Amino acid sequence: MADEKLPTQKENYAEWYNQLVLKAELADYAPVRGCMVVRPYGWALWENITSWLDNEFKACGHVNAAFPTLIPMSFFEKEKEHVEGFSPELAVVTHGGGEKLEEPLVVRPTSETIIGHMYAKWIKSWRDLPILIVQWGSVLRWEMRTKLFLRTTEFYWHEGHTAHATKDEAMEEMYRILDIYEKFCLEEAAIPVIKGTKSDTERFAGAQITTSIEAMMWDKRALQSGTSHYFGPNFSKAFDIQYLDQGNTLQYCETTSWAISSRIIGALIMVHGDDQGLVLPPRLAPIQAVMVPIYRDADQKSAVMPVVDRLFAELKAAGIRVKVDDREEVTPGFKFNDWEMRGVPLRIEIGPKDVEKNSVALARRDIPGREGKSFVSQDNLPATVTGMLTTIQAALLAKATAFRDANIHDPKDYEELKQVVEDGWAYSWWCESKECEAKVKADTKATTRNIPLNQPGGEGRCIVCGEKATRKVYFAKAY
Repeated sequence: MADEKLPTQKENYAEWYNQLVLKAELADYAPVRGCMVVRPYGWALWENITSWLDNEFKACGHVNAAFPTLIPMSFFEKEKEHVEGFSPELAVVTHGGGEKLEEPLVVRPTSETIIGHMYAKWIKSWRDLPILIVQWGSVLRWEMRTKLFLRTTEFYWHEGHTAHATKDEAMEEMYRILDIYEKFCLEEAAIPVIKGTKSDTERFAGAQITTSIEAMMWDKRALQSGTSHYFGPNFSKAFDIQYLDQGNTLQYCETTSWAISSRIIGALIMVHGDDQGLVLPPRLAPIQAVMVPIYRDADQKSAVMPVVDRLFAELKAAGIRVKVDDREEVTPGFKFNDWEMRGVPLRIEIGPKDVEKNSVALARRDIPGREGKSFVSQDNLPATVTGMLTTIQAALLAKATAFRDANIHDPKDYEELKQVVEDGWAYSWWCESKECEAKVKADTKATTRNIPLNQPGGEGRCIVCGEKATRKVYFAKAY
């Protein structure tokens, strides 16, 4: 498939994205509308994401568990705001074993209800708290308009659900997880994000506070890349999650939930990708370096392959995720294009002249063409490659950050805001009224992304109505 050119991003960004996911073999369409099959290359990428997050969560004392996929419909009716938020997206099972069920079962869209039911059984005393549980798996939400990874009927994620004795502890947990999400995006995904609080209109159904990280894609749309919620006692009251405190008084727990889903793979594609295909950050790339042997005949092969095998062993021993492309049915040029499309950060070329000179050619994926190519010694190659991968990782973050910052504007009035959000983000004072928020959405299709935690201080005038405002917000069109 590598010989079939992608549409350019400028020609047709949506089709560039769709074809790239398929051609790079990240995922494919499933027989059920809106669902996807994640292929091995895409799943390897997801595994690198989840393993990093899993280690971070466990370092904070979280443990993993698994809860049922099927949830009684009555559970969703216990928390009014929650059921109203999810009703249009529910998939409901009405028959099982050839008979109609006494109570319909919902294929989980999220697990607050079933986990709340279990926490009510498990929590009796302050000594049982906090409970810090993470579930890994998939959920199902009946989406009308779908796009691979970004918005699918079934998608993969982790969902953290915690119960605490006090509001302060629950709030601390919400922000702790938000910091972990930011760290992941910056250090692993090389995606600059903005941490903030969602508006009341945009917060999660049933939450008292929703915080998020927001990222800018190449087409300047926003993507909500992770959320962390403070529920207060909302679900505790709905599911009777109570504990006896140290004064022997019955109290409701304070709960949180949080998640990053497989849509983060969509973010990786759209933040770093180019007209040649994927550009994967080295820390997450399933294959960090691909070795391409170059020879014309058996004699050259016999000279090149022993060197390739030796260097491969050295790189692998150094912990580098490396692959040798020894396919003989395709040309080296085909291989170059193929691995460029798949976003492998570094290509290592070895031919007869390289063997003679004790060198290899290194080609950086993030800098296409001759500018990204260099010749280095075979001696201490693992150290050279490791250093190059570190350089690429930093360069991707710097490039994405510069692009984002160049496309965030502070419009002087509402007319300018309407122009800005056509091709960028607006960072504006907002009175925080639902009416002004709704007006922006109606006039421009842009929404409030979040109210950043890092505020300039002071006060200003709402960009929409001119009334006093104490905080600034990001407005942007979003996925």
